[in-house]
Amino acid sequence: MSSKGWFNLEAAGGMIPETQFFEGDSAFKFLGLTRTQRLYGFVGCLVIGFVLSILGSILLFLGQLGSFAVLYTIGVLVSLAGTGFLIGFATQIKLMFKPVRLVATIVFLGSIALVFVGAFVLRNEVLCIIFVIIEYLAYTWYSLSYIPYARSAVLKVVGLN
Repeated sequence: MSSKGWFNLEAAGGMIPETQFFEGDSAFKFLGLTRTQRLYGFVGCLVIGFVLSILGSILLFLGQLGSFAVLYTIGVLVSLAGTGFLIGFATQIKLMFKPVRLVATIVFLGSIALVFVGAFVLRNEVLCIIFVIIEYLAYTWYSLSYIPYARSAVLKVVGLN
């Protein structure tokens, strides 16, 4: 291995297979980013999105609904955009709207919009929290669609299958 550090994916070479997450039209392919740089970008977006969402959530409990809605939504979108470093935005959109994920995607995106409605139109903290919970559930269900048999396993555990 090279002296670039313990997380040097480039030095790992053939040890890490080129999967669907590194093929195709990465949104940042035109920049010539390496596999390691794209992974760093992905993780960076996840971390930044998580921090923004947490800061927004703190503002919710301080009674600043508008700031919460903006920060929280930016955090969610930055986290979601991080996938562009791996598979590209066009590919992500195509995958999000496949029939197996369509309902989860619509509920997820709709709940993001409803957070704004709860914050700016209805000015109701409880509804904002409910919409955030719905958003997380929809995103979890969406994410499970990428793991073979994961949805069936969850339904079986919950007793709905």
